[in-house]
Amino acid sequence: MRTLPMTSEITTTNPEGNSSIYQSTESFEFAQRQAKSLCESDLVPTSYQGQKGLSNCLVALEMSKRMNLSPLTVMQNLNVIHGRPTWSSQFITSNILGCGRFKNFDYVVTGKDDTLAVQCQAIRLEDNKLVKGTAVTMKMAQKEGWTRKNPKYQSMPEIMLKARAATFFGRQYIPDLLLGVQTSEEVVDIQPIDVTTSNVEVVQEAKDDFGF
Repeated sequence: MRTLPMTSEITTTNPEGNSSIYQSTESFEFAQRQAKSLCESDLVPTSYQGQKGLSNCLVALEMSKRMNLSPLTVMQNLNVIHGRPTWSSQFITSNILGCGRFKNFDYVVTGKDDTLAVQCQAIRLEDNKLVKGTAVTMKMAQKEGWTRKNPKYQSMPEIMLKARAATFFGRQYIPDLLLGVQTSEEVVDIQPIDVTTSNVEVVQEAKDDFGF
């Protein structure tokens, strides 16, 4: 039986190179038809479903055009936290692995408990140079208040620091692929959170970003 090779590449679209759904009346009308079909699907996230999600589908289509990605890839990884669009941390890592600019991407983990630190590094193919992202440490997490706002830093600190380290690496070396959009954990950790029912639901939504 033939086995297909595994790949970390993200599915791309937009072969014509069109950069926006708003560049012409025809492209916008076509995007509206696409958005209508997407919002009627049960396979897209709930924030994109139904008539209420139609405008969100248009936003996702615009971003997918600009990033040359499948609309479903954008929808599955774009979360709304505190009313702001955010990427899932897995999306940042997928972009690093699938952009074709690096090889041997890895996490360098040192220390433990309060001295735990994580740094991402990879070989940049353009010049075959070893590039490193900003190191993220538990001391940094404590000083920035991330540990107070997110209990996952106590129960699974290495995973949380890896997500942050990947985000820093992405911000430094592939900012053009992220369009300046923050990750879900960045918004949750940085923004003050009121203890209300609606905000508790938002925080849980962000935690689900890690699959727990």
